[in-house]
Amino acid sequence: MTDDLLTHVDDVLPWHVNLYEDLHRNPELSFQETRTSGLVADRLRNLGYTVHTGIGGTGLVGVLVNGPGSVVLARADMDGLPVREESGLPYASTTTATDPQGRQVPVMHACGHDMHISCLLATAQLLAEHRADWSGTFIALFQPAEELVAGAQAMVDDGLADLIPKPDVALGQHVMGLPYDTVASRPGAALSASDSIKVTVHGRGTHGSMPHLGIDPILLGSAIVLRLNAIVSRELAPGHFGVVTVGSFQSGTKSNIIPGSAELLLNLRSYNRETRSLLRAAVERVVRAECDASGCSAPPEFDDYQSAPLTQNSPEVHNKVFAAFANRFGDKAVLMEPSTGSEDFSDIPNALGVPYLFWIWGGFDPDTYRTAEADGTLSTTIPGNHASTFAPVMEPTMRTGIEAMTTAVMSYLAKDANNA
Repeated sequence: MTDDLLTHVDDVLPWHVNLYEDLHRNPELSFQETRTSGLVADRLRNLGYTVHTGIGGTGLVGVLVNGPGSVVLARADMDGLPVREESGLPYASTTTATDPQGRQVPVMHACGHDMHISCLLATAQLLAEHRADWSGTFIALFQPAEELVAGAQAMVDDGLADLIPKPDVALGQHVMGLPYDTVASRPGAALSASDSIKVTVHGRGTHGSMPHLGIDPILLGSAIVLRLNAIVSRELAPGHFGVVTVGSFQSGTKSNIIPGSAELLLNLRSYNRETRSLLRAAVERVVRAECDASGCSAPPEFDDYQSAPLTQNSPEVHNKVFAAFANRFGDKAVLMEPSTGSEDFSDIPNALGVPYLFWIWGGFDPDTYRTAEADGTLSTTIPGNHASTFAPVMEPTMRTGIEAMTTAVMSYLAKDANNA
């Protein structure tokens, strides 16, 4: 049944290629995806879906009931990033928008969300136009604000569970820097948890020529940065994954002024609850100890301002879907290495209490980025997600994404599938 459905991919490709170019040319920032959401909603209605809009701001779902069977939810994210595009594509974005701080910023689909939308909509069209090939209920969910790690929870908090039948399984995918015919999945930890913390330390300001009269927060902050970088190497057991990054260190305004405070922005990554707790506790211990050692004028402040959940794929869902991938893609269906990236997709199935699978697929021709090194070897440098040059090759990236999502969905909804 799945193979029969996928013979119609060529029928849906032209419309979705045009949609992809339109979305890429007209990206929207997180929680501002009004135009994108409208295009998706109109398409789903035209295909016969029951559509609910405005969930968590600009999120929406389309529900298609087609007889008895499993209930499958598939998700795509919709937001772009404040990045100036330098891809050179004929449909490159020149869009600007007002960010939450009121600044005019360039906007680009630098993470492939436009590809995610196009592929999920294509799957939705295939299912709507070939209902004889499957039975059950399909839910196409389009989420805002993944880049803020906030959109999934916003949809949950806005009553998503009351608007849709409870799914038996949730599915999601992401285009990444793999060859464009490759699909990769894994059971268990697939994407890391992520925690961002703003740390403020308080010294005592003084003239730069009189450091003995102050408490230098820049010296203090520097000691904190060095000590934080020892957490992973000296407090985690060898072979245990963890990342502690200081992404920003802001203090002072002038060369001859010792400022009164410093602000550090930290990001932590982990694959399990124990490591996550260890890293967070170690950060606070190190910061407080260094502040005490410097005789700070006030205790440090910790603002945990952004977190992404661990993406922990269900082994049972992985086994079922990966078998279907292997049947479809052969040796191009591979085991995914655990990624250090993070996602908020799992907030949705976690809240709904259903198992899930999140996989990646490739968007690049590796030969295009392969260069000869001095020692005669070849290296491949593919633009990473969020880069200003990130530009998946249109074909066969879109075909692979459509086939992967449709294959995963049909592993539950095909009439010859086990829909127990």
